[in-house]
Amino acid sequence: MKNKILTTIILGIFIVISCKKETVKDLPEVPQLKTETILTGYQIIWGMDFLPNGDLIFGEKQGKLYRKSDDSVTEITGFPEVLSSGQGGLLDIKIHPNYSNNGWIFASFAAQKPEGGGELRLIRFKISGNQMQNIETIFTTNEPNSWYGHYGSRIVFDENNFLFLSLGEGGSSSYGGPNSNNRNALNPKSDWGKIHRLNDDGSIPADNPEIPGNDSPTSVYSYGHRNPQGLAFHPETGELWETEHGPRGGDEINIIEKGANYGWPDYSLGMNYDGTNISSGHNAEGITAPLHSWTPSIGICGMTFISGNKFGMWNGNLLVSGLVSQKVHRCVVEGNTIIEKEPILENQGRVRNVKQGPDGFIYVSLENPGRIIQIQPE
Repeated sequence: MKNKILTTIILGIFIVISCKKETVKDLPEVPQLKTETILTGYQIIWGMDFLPNGDLIFGEKQGKLYRKSDDSVTEITGFPEVLSSGQGGLLDIKIHPNYSNNGWIFASFAAQKPEGGGELRLIRFKISGNQMQNIETIFTTNEPNSWYGHYGSRIVFDENNFLFLSLGEGGSSSYGGPNSNNRNALNPKSDWGKIHRLNDDGSIPADNPEIPGNDSPTSVYSYGHRNPQGLAFHPETGELWETEHGPRGGDEINIIEKGANYGWPDYSLGMNYDGTNISSGHNAEGITAPLHSWTPSIGICGMTFISGNKFGMWNGNLLVSGLVSQKVHRCVVEGNTIIEKEPILENQGRVRNVKQGPDGFIYVSLENPGRIIQIQPE
């Protein structure tokens, strides 16, 4: 009798263990992906974001704004005049987190300064029918960009509805090292080469940092940036992550800290385009080094974190777009370290942006022609 009971217990334990093992084994280790082109035939699509109802708002670099609803795409008229020469144009688009109540949409774009050179403007507006309404300019760079390059830019909101705007170094050229003639990124009086933090009406938050060389807080949140074109908040830590173009090599991923100096143009893991060195490493007192870098450059641009269960074990992974590499790079993040990288989309053109939609799927903006691809798990 005792042997029979013991046998039954052992059998029961075996069944439980077997079931547990089988449950784990049945979970797909790597999502199998399928892609679908949801729109095509446009110019470069830099910025895109989703309305609460799932409609996609996107813009062409040349200065046109569109709304995609189901299978139809409609132009939203009334966008201000855009300077699309060089690296300028209609850049990023961001829906206010409280859009359902206030109707605000934000856009950053390059415009011509009357006295010459380019500037970066940040506007907010509303949509009535298929037209822009209530357009307000809430931020404008204070110096001209005579080079018409390195504008940035991305827009994100944090959980307290503070707006973060990334700006490239602007100025007259891009040359790193102690002999650089473009010091905008380290100049506390210049708006260029910074991550800015604003209230949603463009005013300056009272707890912004006071950058050395300034007498009071400004919109500047961090400085020493070359050309940051990706911003995303980590879904668990709440930290602001940033992608930044290096010169020849040295593309960076940074965690943005309040008041921190990221070193450009004095420090970079890349080298100048003429082959000269910029610095020996990226570590010095008062300088925040990148948590990850690429050499050779991938042409790092938009970024997003995967959240939710749509892509299984990829939850929490970071996706980074590459213009030069023509890939979407999936990065496995462990703490503040990237421990693994692999492409999940490649050889389909320059990848300008990547976002996760409210449906949990991944949306990728590609160039030549401008198009948006949806990535789903099978």
